[in-house]
Amino acid sequence: MVAREENITKASIQLHMTQPTLSRQLMQLEKELGVKLFHRGKHNIVLTEDGLLLKRRAQEILSLVEKTKGELIQKEEELIGEISIGCGETQNMSYLSEKIFQFRKQYPLVSFQIYSANADDIKERIEQGIVDIGLLTEPVDISKYDFVRMPKKERWGILTAKDLPIANEKTVSAEDLISIPLLIPGRESVKNELSNWFGERYGEVEIVARYNLILNAANMVRHHVGVALCFDLNLRYDDLQFVPLFPVLETGAVLVWKKSQMFSSATSKFIEFLRNAY
Repeated sequence: MVAREENITKASIQLHMTQPTLSRQLMQLEKELGVKLFHRGKHNIVLTEDGLLLKRRAQEILSLVEKTKGELIQKEEELIGEISIGCGETQNMSYLSEKIFQFRKQYPLVSFQIYSANADDIKERIEQGIVDIGLLTEPVDISKYDFVRMPKKERWGILTAKDLPIANEKTVSAEDLISIPLLIPGRESVKNELSNWFGERYGEVEIVARYNLILNAANMVRHHVGVALCFDLNLRYDDLQFVPLFPVLETGAVLVWKKSQMFSSATSKFIEFLRNAY
């Protein structure tokens, strides 16, 4: 609350406690942890780097607490609970959505929490226990996970403004992209995959920005910052055009979960459902 309000007096009012009590508790916490959590100014109080780390960890802990409570609430003869899935931007999300719809027809009391991010962020949340299942695009190390492979390959291309000449091409080559500012995904493994596709010309590529999700990248494309290298997500924009790469570059996708993990009844049943779908 103090981090949100940036003011101890305002925070104490929100917490229904006195300002001296809250100040004393903050100092006790700093003493216990052996770090300074706040920069205290004349008119406001803001988090230090250690304070930002503690706030982020506290949010993760609270999220895990709520998730655990939900997993423990069971009804006899009825499957109930929440399944957390981390999803990358992929057309295979359509397949997963179909499976969620079919599963809920059998188990209508089960709900889903969807977290959208890139593969690296999702893997971190799986390790923390915040996310149960991840929909990841390759290349990705799946040695620590059980998985099922998704049916659709993701095709790479560019998202470009329609008023650029390249929007009228049926495909684009590495040669076509050398003179055009590019927005590329931020994952290092994806960068290596794109580097292999460009070959020797990769050193000539002008990269103006890196992104993790396509929505803001599309906005930058719309404002002519550059064109975005991305998957064909079958999205339709009035002013933007997707053009496939040639030679064709495709990427697989997998649904993963931790090996030997103890899951809630709802998550275990959904994993079994996914396995039987193949």
